[in-house]
Amino acid sequence: MRRQWILSFTAVTALALVVGQGIAAAQAQQAQGASPPPPDAVVGIQRQVTLSPKEQLAQSEAAVARMDSARTVVRRQLESARAQRDVVKTLCLNDKLNQLDVALRSARERRASLDGAVQRNDADLSTHEYTILSVLRQRAETLSAEANQCIGQEAQYFGNSAVTTTIETTIPSDPSSLDTGTTLVVVQVPSCASCIK
Repeated sequence: MRRQWILSFTAVTALALVVGQGIAAAQAQQAQGASPPPPDAVVGIQRQVTLSPKEQLAQSEAAVARMDSARTVVRRQLESARAQRDVVKTLCLNDKLNQLDVALRSARERRASLDGAVQRNDADLSTHEYTILSVLRQRAETLSAEANQCIGQEAQYFGNSAVTTTIETTIPSDPSSLDTGTTLVVVQVPSCASCIK
């Protein structure tokens, strides 16, 4: 019992210190002429916005619709990349589309569970399902943004190519005429640029 009292006293004391520091900071800002921050900002507490289960249901319908439209956009981008035969972009977009499909499927399942919780008037379960659905919506938005950043193959230049050769006249053509202390290095020119290892 005494230990619980000590822990409670310690927690209350720590909270009082935080609140006191916040109030002191607000008073110092007010003395300098700044407008005081809202009370929650002083203590550093975030207030959770609470929606009724019916509002959560409406928000979840909109979230699933946004996720579905994001999936449609990525699918069209993938079809375009396939038509252009851009392998790199196709692989990237295909990966993002698969992840979006998983998130959307899970969001639809959570939406159905949320609907059941609302019908049963289970506020805790509906809040839980809505929270998970919100995380899935954020994941879908991230995947959509990543899909927009998928890059394809580098631009290729197709045209005439020319090789220019410059012969250095100060190098002897006969290796036997070199000094004995000089090392001769022979470099074989590769036949193509992609052959260089």
